[in-house]
Amino acid sequence: MTGPETLDIAIVGGGPVGLFLACLLAGKGLSVQVFEARSAVSPHSRAIGIHPPALELFDALELAPALIAEGVKVPGGVLRGRNGELLGELSLEGVSKRYPFVLALPQARTETLLARRLCELAPGTLRRGVRVGQAQQCGDQVQLTLHPENGPPESVQARFVVAADGSRSALRAMLGVEYPGKTYADTYLMGDFPDTTVYGSRALIQLSAGGVVESFPLPGGRRRWVARTDRLLPDATAADLTKLLHQRTGQYVPAAECSMLSAFETRRHAADEVVQGRVAFIGDAAHQVSPIGGQGMTLGWCDAAALSPLLENILSGTSSLDSLAQFGRTRLKAARRAAAQAELNMWAGRPAAGLPGWARSALLRALLASPAAPTLARLFTMRWAAPA
Repeated sequence: MTGPETLDIAIVGGGPVGLFLACLLAGKGLSVQVFEARSAVSPHSRAIGIHPPALELFDALELAPALIAEGVKVPGGVLRGRNGELLGELSLEGVSKRYPFVLALPQARTETLLARRLCELAPGTLRRGVRVGQAQQCGDQVQLTLHPENGPPESVQARFVVAADGSRSALRAMLGVEYPGKTYADTYLMGDFPDTTVYGSRALIQLSAGGVVESFPLPGGRRRWVARTDRLLPDATAADLTKLLHQRTGQYVPAAECSMLSAFETRRHAADEVVQGRVAFIGDAAHQVSPIGGQGMTLGWCDAAALSPLLENILSGTSSLDSLAQFGRTRLKAARRAAAQAELNMWAGRPAAGLPGWARSALLRALLASPAAPTLARLFTMRWAAPA
């Protein structure tokens, strides 16, 4: 085992949240290493939505233009009822002066661009194919035992460690931090296909009798479709999804040209401790919300943006370690708000939703035509989520 190296911050997890935090910290001149178990970026992207608060955070890295150049600006959405009738449209025009849209970009490309920026800021910071086997807090440092894919075990010491290794966080399990939560009854089937619709850059939400169907544009003339299902369908085929879409929307989608298919459950979790000594948890390692509404990735970036200046101040001696406690409380509060919003989104997309179909359609039509529409737009674009 090689000898220890002391870092300011070690980040466990090189997904979009861990990479973003590393860029922020490296840009301040701190010594940072990111340890990612995967040897390469996964080509399959569940997350595609980058909300305005996240784009504003990316301004600090001068990265927003590169993301926008590759993504699709979604300026709003169309809402249809169970018989295909138009209930209204929601415009995002007023949600941000610079970014009045949600950017649709597959997570794989977002990760790649973040990794490229990190390499520009601090070459060699990201280490892929490295698994963390042990973590031990020793006084004012944390010692990590690393297991590279191609090499002997290593020992690394850091003044702080940040876990950004997802909902199945190995570091969280090592430290004995509980992750209570629940699995919802709501399940979905999702796939990416060529865009055969007339909606262009707009999103579509259709509230059919069998459950909601959502559709979002993707780069390269493709479109993502998400349909609520009665149960989890792990063995479903692309043809199963396109048949369901045709039944609910009348839309023809070519099954043979599906490039991604995924059945998924929806869950809600929160770590008992977001901060344990000199270890902090962010993103899905700290909290998990239902993906309906696409809030998870932006929520994790906001965690990172709130944590970065705190770590910088503690390391410079201008703040105490106690300041991390408030960080944990604030970020869990934001996660609870996101979870409540996701639950509302799921409720609205259920076949019954506690209201007769005509009543739900009438309520939504009235909301979209009312002065409350701009407030809805701000809510669904997470204007509330950015750290103070």
